[in-house]
Amino acid sequence: MAYTPPIDEKELIKQLQHPATASGAFNVLLKTYSQPVYWQIRKMVVSHDDANDLVQNVFLKVWNNLHNFRGDAKLSTWLFKIAINESINFINKEKQRLQLSEDADESFILNNIEADSFFDGDDLQKELLKAIASLPEKQKLVFNMRYFDEMKYEDMSEILGTSVGALKASYHHAVKKVTEKLLS
Repeated sequence: MAYTPPIDEKELIKQLQHPATASGAFNVLLKTYSQPVYWQIRKMVVSHDDANDLVQNVFLKVWNNLHNFRGDAKLSTWLFKIAINESINFINKEKQRLQLSEDADESFILNNIEADSFFDGDDLQKELLKAIASLPEKQKLVFNMRYFDEMKYEDMSEILGTSVGALKASYHHAVKKVTEKLLS
């Protein structure tokens, strides 16, 4: 289901950027967005522990950069963009640390699926995650955002900086690849 925050983002931004109300507003931000940000990250890095660490990094980065937020995009868009970038950076650092090749995303994610003690899915869910893991990074992002989050292409376009047409094409190709992988 698409995520719609139960808050007035413009008002929250004003409160976040005013020293007297920043702390309370940040608590509202955390309560509103922690779970959706966690799940966005978790879909990318798979590991519960890594996702928790990255959520903390994201909100720390948000807190430290609130003064730079100009309001050109929605607060939620900015937040998810930071979460996606943190996730991509983490995956790249882990591949480097483990001395994996640049195209080793699939094996890295598959290892995380197998090793995650918090994963409680059945075999079919595991096969779906493996099929998604085999997608190129951009298709994986688009597939997760559209299929699991039911995010509108326009919102994805803002977050990822890609045209709606290109996102639709990526999603179509991703669905086709996932379907083929599940049926093989």
